[in-house]
Amino acid sequence: MNRIIVVVIAICLVVGLSSCGDKPGQDAAGKRVHIAFVTNNVSDFWKIAQAGVNKAQKDFDVTCDFKMPTAGTAAEQKVILEDLVTRGVTGIAVSPVNPDSQTVVLDKAASSVNLICMDSDAPESKRICYVGTSNFDAGKTAGEQIVKALPDGGKIMLYVGMRDAQNALDRYKGIREVLSKDAKYKILGVMTDDTNHTKARANVEDTLVKHPDIACLVGLWSYNGPAIVNAVRAANKVGKVKIVCFDEQDDTLQGVKDGAIYATVVQKPFEFGYQSVKVLAALSRGDESVVPESKMIDTGVRVIDQSNIDEFWAELKEQTQK
Repeated sequence: MNRIIVVVIAICLVVGLSSCGDKPGQDAAGKRVHIAFVTNNVSDFWKIAQAGVNKAQKDFDVTCDFKMPTAGTAAEQKVILEDLVTRGVTGIAVSPVNPDSQTVVLDKAASSVNLICMDSDAPESKRICYVGTSNFDAGKTAGEQIVKALPDGGKIMLYVGMRDAQNALDRYKGIREVLSKDAKYKILGVMTDDTNHTKARANVEDTLVKHPDIACLVGLWSYNGPAIVNAVRAANKVGKVKIVCFDEQDDTLQGVKDGAIYATVVQKPFEFGYQSVKVLAALSRGDESVVPESKMIDTGVRVIDQSNIDEFWAELKEQTQK
């Protein structure tokens, strides 16, 4: 009789353990893990992140919706987040357009799903963690490249989509910290384009006309690099005006290869996508060990110039074609 009881208990334990939601593709409740990745605008930069998302979907056996707001506004992100929560996703990775004004929206989403930030952080919100670059350090790296490009100093103009975005704020602070150490570097200002690519180029053209003695143009967001280099080419000022920018859009990399762009500070958008899915998949299955004590997963940056452009571009193409 005792043996029968033992056997029955053992069978129950096996059945119980096998139904605890640890099957591949399922969350702790036994449901299919369905998460989302929400960008802050439409850009080729995000196509690289999408390659990371696609690989992670296979590696961690989840489904991930990839959302790129066409207008690149906080209002549009709000609608997207509310729709995703209503549809019952288990987790969301988002790059907030304006973290300060979106805290309430982010907190509301975080009350229903596992919410993390990537690319641009919202540290005052209830997000679980941040995946991406230390943008202040990235800004300092860009500042160091500006110093190398302009050993004698000069006037500098910066460009970005939304100045209030956390990544833009932090990059600007990093650049300013480096350049403020020497009075020969003068930042004229930061021009914004509200993620309008046509306006981004128009801003550069306006600068070249109003400030013929401008020494360096700096793009803080991915599409700003192509806008700058194309405007400089059209004005026949390649080589006369130095360019330092961020990220790895094709026009940016071609500009580096041709010598029109002095250097670009690249993040690792593939890792934004891959690591975000990895974290959200684990959280959906009840594993919180993926979240570091610092609440930040730093993916790092690289400086790309003529010395390593060919190698980097080859690596990038291989990565996005898998």
